[in-house]
Amino acid sequence: MIVRHLNDCLIDRKIEDPNGNWNSVRMLLKDDGMGFSFHITTIYANSSMKMHYMNHLESVYCISGTGTIKDLKTNQEHKIEPGVIYALDQHDEHILTSHDEMQLACVFNPPITGTEVHNKLGAYELE
Repeated sequence: MIVRHLNDCLIDRKIEDPNGNWNSVRMLLKDDGMGFSFHITTIYANSSMKMHYMNHLESVYCISGTGTIKDLKTNQEHKIEPGVIYALDQHDEHILTSHDEMQLACVFNPPITGTEVHNKLGAYELE
C-alpha cells in the first residue's frame, strides 16, 4: 500500500515549469507500479500554454480556479472551473489558459517518471 500526504510530496516531488507557468507535485509515478501517474498541478494566473501529449493520455479534474481549454483540431473552447473534468483521449493538441490560479488533479497514462517538463512541442518524452 502506498500512502503519501501532499505536504510531504511538496518537499521532494514538486517540479517547477522552467517557463514559470505551473508547478506539479507528482504524488504517484512510474516507479510506484500503478500503471498511471497522479499529480496535483497548479497553473499560475494568466498563463497560456500550447500542449500536445503525443506519448500520453491525460485526464484533468479542476479543484479550484478558472480558465479555458481550446481543442486545436476543432477550435472549440471549453470553460474550466471547479468540478469540470476533461480527458485528452485522442492525444488532443490544445491550449490551456488560466484566468486565475488553477489547481488541477491530473492522471497520466503511461505514467511519467517524475522529472519531466514539456518539450518544445508541448509534450512529455517517454522514458
